[in-house]
Amino acid sequence: MAEPAKRTPAPEPALVARQQNGQNGQAAQNGQAAQNGQAAQNGQANGQQANPQNGAVSQAASTTTSIPQTLPAGGLTITQPPQTATSYYKVAPGNIITFAWNFTSLFVTPTHLTVSAICDNGNTYPVGPTDGIIPGTATSVTWDLYSYNQANPQLPLAQQTYQLNIWDDRGPGAAIAPGQFRENNALRFAIYTPQSYTPIASGWQCTGCNSGVTMAYATHPVTISLITTFLVMFLSGYALLRQALH
Repeated sequence: MAEPAKRTPAPEPALVARQQNGQNGQAAQNGQAAQNGQAAQNGQANGQQANPQNGAVSQAASTTTSIPQTLPAGGLTITQPPQTATSYYKVAPGNIITFAWNFTSLFVTPTHLTVSAICDNGNTYPVGPTDGIIPGTATSVTWDLYSYNQANPQLPLAQQTYQLNIWDDRGPGAAIAPGQFRENNALRFAIYTPQSYTPIASGWQCTGCNSGVTMAYATHPVTISLITTFLVMFLSGYALLRQALH
């Protein structure tokens, strides 16, 4: 005779509730941990993004240099051509002139320098092959006068005296500041254009030759001696004639 099957007693309601609460609590803890982990990752990512910027700011701040206010103003001294006399430059093919200088008391190096020739007639001409703009560390510039005239027939170089002006990125007339470049306009020079050759057979004449020859004879010592001798003889004869008449 088969034994009757044993029935499993139903769990008590309180025990079921405690198990469900335990599962919910575990899930809540897992969810909180996940959120915390995600937040930590986000924070780390934000920190990685922020740090380069902060580093750049720090680097920029560290490269800022303060200029001692006791420094004299910087500038340059022209070394070519010599400033003992006015230099005359001929406008001719292949005749390239050079302006050179040395920097003095310069604490802040300019990015660029602008070199211009200011004519006595008021016109301003850029100096050099790069339209007057050269690196701030340059110590010389070359200028092909003939090529400039060929490229700028509307404003050729005049046969007059010029003033060389050199200034930095702050422009002409910038205020004088310690350690910074001071505009220089100390050099003066002249430019001339030789006359074209004209043969004598084509009508060339020396406009100053006759007057020059006359002046040479008039100032010659022999001429002066002869004139003095005739003047003394004339005055002596005149005196003797007056005495004879009386």
